[in-house]
Amino acid sequence: MRVAIFTDTFYPDINGVSITLKHFTQYMESKGIVYKIFAPKSRSGEYISEHIHRFKSFSLFLYPELRFAFPNVRSIKAELEAFAPDLIHIATPFNMGLCGLYLSKKLNIPVVGSYHTNFDDYLKFYNLSFLSHSLLKYMNWFHRPFKKIFVPSHETIRQLKRRGFQNTVLAPAGVDCALFHPGYDQESVREKCGLSRRYTLSFVGRLAPEKDLRTLMKIASSIPPELNDQIDWLIVGDGPMREELEEKAPVNMNFTGYRTGTDLAEIYSISDLFVFPSSTETFGMVVLEALASGTPAVTSNAGGVKNIIKQGKNGFTCEPGDVTAFTEAIVLLLKNSRLRKKFRAEARLYALGQSWDTIFEEMLWHYQDVTTEKEISQHA
Repeated sequence: MRVAIFTDTFYPDINGVSITLKHFTQYMESKGIVYKIFAPKSRSGEYISEHIHRFKSFSLFLYPELRFAFPNVRSIKAELEAFAPDLIHIATPFNMGLCGLYLSKKLNIPVVGSYHTNFDDYLKFYNLSFLSHSLLKYMNWFHRPFKKIFVPSHETIRQLKRRGFQNTVLAPAGVDCALFHPGYDQESVREKCGLSRRYTLSFVGRLAPEKDLRTLMKIASSIPPELNDQIDWLIVGDGPMREELEEKAPVNMNFTGYRTGTDLAEIYSISDLFVFPSSTETFGMVVLEALASGTPAVTSNAGGVKNIIKQGKNGFTCEPGDVTAFTEAIVLLLKNSRLRKKFRAEARLYALGQSWDTIFEEMLWHYQDVTTEKEISQHA
């Protein structure tokens, strides 16, 4: 099988789309599947590979991690014709995605796609709700030709079906349990991070309004003083709100910037709890990484995250924006070491069942369905 992937973000960018695609391309290489990626140049530096064709680009104003590219359609068409893919996979709905969609029709190549981000939900956090209807119409139009739409959670599939999307297929993210695990040396990591208090609470993600970080700040300030004095917060990530958050942050809140690989895995592993108030996630990869590290999570009961957290087993879910509920869940777990230990074991056990290989194997079966359907129609 030969696969062409069109995306507006790829490694070394740090986001759920780029991380998923990097794992997927590694999987395809391990299976001998030939692929080619068409993507913008990254602002994070270049990852050189014979499989990638990069294009000049600039950052989207709402989401700088996604790039607005300037693809040369004529050269891509010639490259696609020479490559002769069995299938095109579109990962994002912007310029590169539009280019892939146009060429799939022009060259009669079956097209599938991924749905990763509820961009219309983001608009309310930027006072742009008046654009929601137009954006939803565009997203429906964009995804309509796809033979399969890979969606990361049951909850997101439910939302998309309600909005008129068809051909949705469950394709959750996986987690590398060899990287994310609870076995890192606690004392050395705590020393490296400059932590001295009894408990560590962490958040990992883009520091932007759609992650509901104002709720996170309210949670941090609402924990009873006698317990709060024993807590260190680690806020991992970067984004447009970082400066504002650092100005308002309490003295026990530390901002690390982006972390990846072992550096990130160590932070999860030393955390007593992972706190994640975002209600806009289609999946919640960082939550799964925390669970793999044996770290229980307290999250919003919304979006794809609600399909990861097993209430009262590996964490607690709270209504979005409910500071009191978040605070009570945090206090309960910090004060009950036996319950926290039980949650840690359940968190790791759940994550061990979420293998990238299993997920990608099923995706390839769907690829096969689509390409077989084309062969049948050609011979009919």
